[in-house]
Amino acid sequence: MTPARSDDADATEFDALRPKLQRVAYRMLGSVADAEDILQEAFIRWMKADRGAVLEPEAFLRRVVTRLCLDQMKSARAQRETYIGPWLPEPVVEAEVEEDVTLPLMLALERLSPRERAAFLLHDVFGLGFEEVAKTVQRDPAACRQLAARARTHVREARPRYQVDKQRGIALAEAFFAASRSGDMQALGAMLADDIGIYADGGGKRAAALAPILGFDAVMKVQERLAALFREKGSTLLRAGFINGLPGFVTREADGELQTTALEIEDGKIVAIYVVRNPDKLRHLH
Repeated sequence: MTPARSDDADATEFDALRPKLQRVAYRMLGSVADAEDILQEAFIRWMKADRGAVLEPEAFLRRVVTRLCLDQMKSARAQRETYIGPWLPEPVVEAEVEEDVTLPLMLALERLSPRERAAFLLHDVFGLGFEEVAKTVQRDPAACRQLAARARTHVREARPRYQVDKQRGIALAEAFFAASRSGDMQALGAMLADDIGIYADGGGKRAAALAPILGFDAVMKVQERLAALFREKGSTLLRAGFINGLPGFVTREADGELQTTALEIEDGKIVAIYVVRNPDKLRHLH
């Protein structure tokens, strides 16, 4: 006979697992809002589940969340095809760096099929065995090994080649903010790599370049124009921290909206600047 259930106890058990489940959902989808929706649906299914059939709550819920994400990714792919300008994941701002899945790696994951992405994340990032991965994505273990191997090949170049010291990373982000807002082009140029690129996500909701801006000279021209706007209209630093594993900062711009800037650093130079301006992707930061 199945023991009597307590809704409060079930909810408490779910809440204890929520941070782990959130990590899975966000890394699958690249959207904080969509991850929250997935967790809400998972909670409903958890409360309705037959406890006698649930031997390992964490494994059960991880499977539920992953499968819901796989379904969500089908519609998300169609939406990305019509997205205006570069697409960047919703920024997660942390005081400490999380190195398992950085922003460049999340962008690389976007090129994978949903099941490749799931197999790679569950095995390579979250450390699950292929037997458990197979149960989750509903493929046999050999197929899951192949999925993860293909994914690994695609994302290998996105793995960080240089470990940036945390304090050095934050110091560079703060120096970049100061130079870019004051218009100190000499100081700014000294921080940038020759193959620097800017990727700005406005989503058609706020002004942003519709294509990546690549190369030192092109980036410096853009920064000069932006510096003039910053000096005239202002840009307020709210906090520095790690944005999707990269050093960066959150600002309030002249239009009153938030903005995040994340810096990819290699060998002491900034090689990529990722700017999220789409207000839909910044709501959770308020």
